[in-house]
Amino acid sequence: MPTKKIDLSIVILSYNTEKFIKACLGSVIKAAQGLAKPVEIIFVDNASTDDSVKVIKEEKTKHRTEKIKIEIILSNKNLGYSGGNNLGLKQAKGKYILFLNMDTIVFPNAFKEAVEFMESNKKVGALSAKTLLISGGMDPDCHRGFPTPWASISYFLGLEKLFPKSKIFGQYHQSYLGFDKNHEIDAGFGTFMIARKEVLDQVGPWDESYFFYGEDLDYFYRIKKAGYKIWFYAKPLLRHFKGGSSGLRKESRKLSSASRETRIKTAQASVKAMEIFYHKFYKDKYPAWVTFLVLMGIKIKGFFRILYHRFS
Repeated sequence: MPTKKIDLSIVILSYNTEKFIKACLGSVIKAAQGLAKPVEIIFVDNASTDDSVKVIKEEKTKHRTEKIKIEIILSNKNLGYSGGNNLGLKQAKGKYILFLNMDTIVFPNAFKEAVEFMESNKKVGALSAKTLLISGGMDPDCHRGFPTPWASISYFLGLEKLFPKSKIFGQYHQSYLGFDKNHEIDAGFGTFMIARKEVLDQVGPWDESYFFYGEDLDYFYRIKKAGYKIWFYAKPLLRHFKGGSSGLRKESRKLSSASRETRIKTAQASVKAMEIFYHKFYKDKYPAWVTFLVLMGIKIKGFFRILYHRFS
C-alpha cells in the first residue's frame, strides 16, 4: 500500500447480503478509480448466516490493487447497524468516511464528486446525496427533516404527500426545499453518508442503543448540534435496492435473504428506534401530554407494522 494519505475510507456493513455484494463492490471499485489518492474499503460482516463472507473474500482477491485496500472485519455476533459500523469506523484512516449500504450501486463519478464537494465546502460536516431507487424515483430518505411530533404527524397522516411544497406539512422530508439544487438539510441517511473524520472524532461513534433504524438520524442530529452543516447533493450518485438486509421493503423482498423472524425483529427495532430518538432529543422539549400522545402513536404504529410482517 502506498504511503500517500488516504482520502476516503468506505465502510460497508454486510448482513446476509450475498446477492448484492458483487454488484456493489464492482461499482465501488470503478468509482474509486476517480480519486487521485488511495482508497480503503472496509467490509464489516455482522455474523451473516448466508455465504456473504465467502463472496466478500472471493471479491477481495479479485479486486486487490495497489491503489485500493480492502479489509474484512468479521463480527461473531450481529451487533446491529450502529455496532457494525462502529467496528469499521475504528479502523478507518481516511480524511473522509463514507458509510455505504451493501444494497447499492454507486455511479462512476460518485466518490470524486462527493469528495470534491466536501473539499470546497469546509463548513459541511456531512453530506447526503440524491439516491435513486432501483424501483424508480428518488429515495425520499436521502433528504429528511428531524422527526418532531408535528413533522411525524403530518407525514403519517399523509399531509406531506398532499402538500409536498408546504413548509407546514412537508417537514418530515423537507420536501418544500425541492430536490434539484444543492442545499442545507436537517438529515440524510446512512445508505450513503460521507462525513469528515475530524467531525466524527469530535461527535463520537454511532449510538449503539439503536439496533436498526433511527441511528442515522441520531448521528446527523448530533453532527448538526455540534455546529456543522448537513447538505444534500442534488445530482444522483447511486441507486438503492432498499431493504436488502431487513427484507421490509417490497422493492427488494425477492432479493433479500431475510427470514420472517429477521423481518419481525427488524420491525420491532424500528419501533424501538422511534422511542429512543424521542426520549433522547425531544422529551424535555414538549409537555407531558404531547409525549404521551407521541409514545402512544409509536406503539400503535409499531403494533400494526409488526403484525403485518408476522403474517406476510
